[in-house]
Amino acid sequence: MSEKIIKKYLPMTETAFYILFSLDTPKHGYGIIKHVEILTSQRIKLGSGTVYGTLTKMEKDQLIIGFSDGDRKTVYEITELGITVLQAEMTRIDELYQNVIQKRGAFQHESM
Repeated sequence: MSEKIIKKYLPMTETAFYILFSLDTPKHGYGIIKHVEILTSQRIKLGSGTVYGTLTKMEKDQLIIGFSDGDRKTVYEITELGITVLQAEMTRIDELYQNVIQKRGAFQHESM
């Protein structure tokens, strides 16, 4: 099952990546939004519809679980499957980065 889910999510959208990445500790939706803003120096400002739509999809696919915090808020936590998917995406990104570093000179033009 995990291979099927990995193929479904990779490559990840930036939104999906940062939502999963922000769940290093359990957070509610607003906490995720604020954490992503901090991580990206305000470059990404997620709307609540985008966040909750993505969270619903991820919960259905068992990447995260949601539970009540007692104050009528749902707190989300990453699952083992979610960690596996996140690690696969980080490996993919690292490969891209390493390939860019190795080939960077091939695409730089000398100044005239």
